[in-house]
Amino acid sequence: MKKAIIVGASSGIGRELAKILSENGYIVGLAARRKELLVQLKEELPNNSFIKRIDVCNTEEAIQAVQDLINEMGQVDLIVINAGYGLINPKLDLIQEIKTIDVNVIGFTAMANVAFKYFKKMGIGHIVGISSLAAIRGASGSPAYNASKAYISNYLQGLRQKASQQGLPILITDIKPGFVDTPMAQGSGLFWVAPVPKAAEQIYKAIAAKKTHAYITKRWRIIAWIFKIIPDWVYHKL
Repeated sequence: MKKAIIVGASSGIGRELAKILSENGYIVGLAARRKELLVQLKEELPNNSFIKRIDVCNTEEAIQAVQDLINEMGQVDLIVINAGYGLINPKLDLIQEIKTIDVNVIGFTAMANVAFKYFKKMGIGHIVGISSLAAIRGASGSPAYNASKAYISNYLQGLRQKASQQGLPILITDIKPGFVDTPMAQGSGLFWVAPVPKAAEQIYKAIAAKKTHAYITKRWRIIAWIFKIIPDWVYHKL
């Protein structure tokens, strides 16, 4: 039976993905700050699961907690790094910018680092990082958020290259969601907002297909292509 850890499993995409993995035969390790929500989720899962409270902002404690969770589970095949933070911050409130960086950059790096080293030792494994369509371009309303998601995508690409150069069968998947119906989807004029179950199902299919990249939902690939080619003088007027 396969085993997976989801860092950031207490709500939203992480919670729904945990359900899907469990329904498809996985033993799941549930990790997040809010342990009480993990206890509730554990009761809903059809297969056995493990719980570990992890705050990715406390990097040393978080790394130790993930290592402890792996040891409790015996071995894992898949680690999904879903923990994230972001607010629309047009006034550039520095506290919010720093908190975004703490979670999405420093916290993510700690989790990806320990995951890669574990799978390197095991000789096989699969790391999934949840970045965002926001990784493609900067945004005036959320500079730190977009920049942090670009960091995640680039870090994952670096790990993928490292695995290739070292001949390691470690899969690295970069998931780029567009708007998903969670508290992080903020602002007016939102479109193509995906229900959480639909987004999680497409993420699961991307994992099962061992994809290196996936836009969630699939139609966001069109917007990604436009964002990549649109010139700055046009983009800055949007």
